[in-house]
Amino acid sequence: MADVARLAGVSSQTVSRVSNGFPGVTEETRRQVLAAMRELGYRPNSAARALRRGEFRTLGVITFSLSTMGNIRTLEAIATSAAQHGYAVTLLPVAVPTQDEVNGAFSRLGELAVDAVIVIMEIHLLDAATVSLPPGVQVVVADSDAGDRYTVVDTDQAGGARDAVRHLLDLGHDTVWHLAGPEDSFAAQRRANAWRGTLTEAGRVPPPLVRGDWSAESGYRSGLRLADRRDCTAVFAANDQMALGLLRALHERGRRVPDDVSVVGFDDIPEAASFLPPLTTIHQDFAEVGRLCVEGVLSKMRHAGPHGTEHGTTLVPTRLVLRHSTAPPPAR
Repeated sequence: MADVARLAGVSSQTVSRVSNGFPGVTEETRRQVLAAMRELGYRPNSAARALRRGEFRTLGVITFSLSTMGNIRTLEAIATSAAQHGYAVTLLPVAVPTQDEVNGAFSRLGELAVDAVIVIMEIHLLDAATVSLPPGVQVVVADSDAGDRYTVVDTDQAGGARDAVRHLLDLGHDTVWHLAGPEDSFAAQRRANAWRGTLTEAGRVPPPLVRGDWSAESGYRSGLRLADRRDCTAVFAANDQMALGLLRALHERGRRVPDDVSVVGFDDIPEAASFLPPLTTIHQDFAEVGRLCVEGVLSKMRHAGPHGTEHGTTLVPTRLVLRHSTAPPPAR
């Protein structure tokens, strides 16, 4: 910094103000200092700056899976929003969603320079008593039923599922079958509960639940079984990938979509409009979830007091996207 000050003909304090973006420096002086920095190859010492300010301008993100569309899109939104606020992101992937792995991820946080943590998780492990957080580190959980110990930002899973089922009932279908996600997923559980509850409220008997694992292959295997049931005229799939496999199975078994069977998905992945037929689905606003996670954890950092901050759940609305995979049931 002293070398830059000498070359620019200013004080070290002025160099510091320019380096940190503080006001009170004329535009001409700022240009002189920046030119001197470029000539000397000067880079501010971020570690020293962090020690001085007491913050690292970095958010830690713990996630269980980088293979699911929802996690990837939420992570992308978090990184984008963090950058807009001047923060970097440090990713801590958890290979296996077990309590030991989660504990290990949080333990590693103590060794890393992060100011707060966002957890993208589907399996309910954060309430385990063995999980301990680094002192003073604020946490927001995305897409999880994390109880009242954490601040949660979540898609309105139940609302989206209700909209999907009501749409199919409004078209005139007697009932709606459900191709659910894995049993250990809270998102899948909430969608399945809303499916069952909506049918019950409408006076319909829910058919047996069919279980998948989020993959198109599981949707295909389940679809082969559903295609053989002539009483199956409408299916709500818990995500678009399983809906894709279902469409293939129905096609192979000669069941036309939507003439014989209507299909609704969940997520509204970019490819959903290019399915054959284009898929009616529930749109999730992953960008909004990511943005609210970042804004939520930054707000907790700013307002954290000696007794911590209040926790709550923010639900991001979904919406039904109508395409060509749904229609009234075939005439009897």
